[in-house]
Amino acid sequence: MTDQLILEATPLNAVDRCDRCGAQAFVRAVLLSGGELLFCGHHAKEYAVGLKPLVAHIQDETEKLAQAPIN
Repeated sequence: MTDQLILEATPLNAVDRCDRCGAQAFVRAVLLSGGELLFCGHHAKEYAVGLKPLVAHIQDETEKLAQAPIN
């Protein structure tokens, strides 16, 4: 029997940066291998097809891009 650690997804925030370009990350791709990649909305779309066979879960928070900023 294999024990698996299941982590609760934490919301992405301004400190989380895209692994490709350094912009604010809005997508977390949890890899089947156990690692994770963070992407801005642009790069998440660009790499979506190639990532599908490699990911266990995708946390997509791109809806935050359409929200009005809090003053």
